Amino acid sequence: MLTSEIRPPAVAGMFYEREPVRLKKAIENYLNQAHPPKIEGEIIGLVSPHAGYFYSAKTAAYGYKLIKGKKYNSVVVISPSHYEYFRGISIYNGIAYQTPLGTISIDSELRDELKDYNNIIEFSKRGHGREHALEVQLPFLQMVLEDFKLLPIVMGDQSKEFVYSLAELLAEVLKNKNVLLVASSDLSHYFSHDVANSLDSRIEHLINKFDDETLIDELEEEKVQACGGGPIVTVMKTSKLLGANKSKVLYRNDSSEASGDKHQVVGYLSAVFYKE
Repeated sequence: MLTSEIRPPAVAGMFYEREPVRLKKAIENYLNQAHPPKIEGEIIGLVSPHAGYFYSAKTAAYGYKLIKGKKYNSVVVISPSHYEYFRGISIYNGIAYQTPLGTISIDSELRDELKDYNNIIEFSKRGHGREHALEVQLPFLQMVLEDFKLLPIVMGDQSKEFVYSLAELLAEVLKNKNVLLVASSDLSHYFSHDVANSLDSRIEHLINKFDDETLIDELEEEKVQACGGGPIVTVMKTSKLLGANKSKVLYRNDSSEASGDKHQVVGYLSAVFYKE
């Protein structure tokens, strides 16, 4: 059921600054410190991490700096569900998401185009309430894009069946539209820096090869780890179906770069999918 509700920020003051001026300044600093390679072509999709800004905003800034000043009518952000499992995919059923930097309207016309696919997609609050992985992307988007609408998607089930079904649906409804896709994901969790580097470099390799099929297989076989592996592969596949023919990892690190603790780390990566 659709509602007129606005989702308030759930993790402002915990994952990122609550006060708008301080939040803007922090994001500007992260963007100023990021030096991504020049990308010649049309950017269709990004992969961005979702830890607290202290840990992962440096990495996220590499992707968001690439789209600074570009024009997209809508942004589709695809997130894992950290707090509740449900079989399927949930698109927020309210009218907007709110952050300390303002309110972002839901692209209701785009959402309506997906209403006939209720075998895998539901319009609801499931997965959206406490979820940080989607929310932390939004202040960056508000800082680098002037005006856009949002389609917020949370995947309750990241199995191959749902990943490829969602990618095919999105490619169909986004065809000929000016839309950016963002996959929200961290990489391996709580291994030592050396083990994490070994696991995460495999994901980096597969993203650079634009090999979504091997990546989803290795995620399901637990050869590699990414809490948002489903969103990553969905955005890879959708971008490919929309014409992207290149992919590039822009920056990869782990939490030890911020904390100094190499005993237990979380891996992060920023990547872009584009049409040359």
